[in-house]
Amino acid sequence: MSIGAYDIRVVNDMVERESAFVERLMTEVHKVVVGQDEMIERVFMGLLCGGHVLLEGAPGLAKTLTVSTLARALKMDFKRVQFTPDLLPSDVLGTVIYNHQSGTFTNRRGPVFTNLLLADEINRAPAKVQSALLEAMAERQVTIGDTSYPLPRPFLVLATQNPIEQEGTYTLPEAQLDRFMFKIKVSYPTAEQELLIMQRVGAAPHGSTTDVKAVIGPEDLVAVQQTIDRMIVEPPIQKYIVDVVTATRTPAAVGLETLTPFIDFGASPRASIALFQAARAHAFMRHRGYVSPEDIKAVAPDILRHRIILSYEAEAEGETVEHIVRKILEHVQVP
Repeated sequence: MSIGAYDIRVVNDMVERESAFVERLMTEVHKVVVGQDEMIERVFMGLLCGGHVLLEGAPGLAKTLTVSTLARALKMDFKRVQFTPDLLPSDVLGTVIYNHQSGTFTNRRGPVFTNLLLADEINRAPAKVQSALLEAMAERQVTIGDTSYPLPRPFLVLATQNPIEQEGTYTLPEAQLDRFMFKIKVSYPTAEQELLIMQRVGAAPHGSTTDVKAVIGPEDLVAVQQTIDRMIVEPPIQKYIVDVVTATRTPAAVGLETLTPFIDFGASPRASIALFQAARAHAFMRHRGYVSPEDIKAVAPDILRHRIILSYEAEAEGETVEHIVRKILEHVQVP
């Protein structure tokens, strides 16, 4: 059953009111960060959806700067953990400390108790540290000793990894990659943007920071999340999402038999959930109360690129995940 025109108008009006801050937020972030529009948008969409974000790019592309600036613009607590080979799970989550004077044990909370946790170079830490984040990412809680503590709301893990260096790194397993809603490939700035970056940094007094005004706070963001939950995603659009995801497992079903040898494993059902949520956030940021196929096409590459496992044949033929996703989006019938 389709949604009535009146309902669409009511939801549209609600979304237009609630999303009025988006442009102001982007303006504040761009006081510090030059370019990188897609990265900034996807990180904020992750916050809107409560979905974690993996940023992949070479050093010096403003990944850390973007996250810290966004935290200032949203009045959120922000902590950064540099992942290293000698890092322990307790360094991230917290630990139990014994007090010799009182003879009692106390729980000390780790840096994970924050709104925005930046896991810098996550692939430099061993598997036991990476897996320690899983409970926090999936359950929004952390167990220290015998006690489980809920994490602050909102809570988001933003992890970075350097695709260039492979020595001394630990590849994230597929099960953990699946926990990230987005995998964003961060590209180099244009020559014009790089010139502006150089001029900005050169003109700023040494050690100074740009004043970034808070646009909304954590409580406001929780209210925005509730608004997004009320947005309209009609049944044909929902079916389109599922069709796109299932086509990554059985490309022959959409007439792409030639892609079958290139895919070992397609995207999991988490991809359908993530695509559903991300499409709503994408529409919200464009002040619409309903999801269109264009929203799904816009976010699908960032949702699917880390969830499709290519075969050895694909690597030998030079086939890429981005090309496979593009082909799927071209062949799946749009409602």
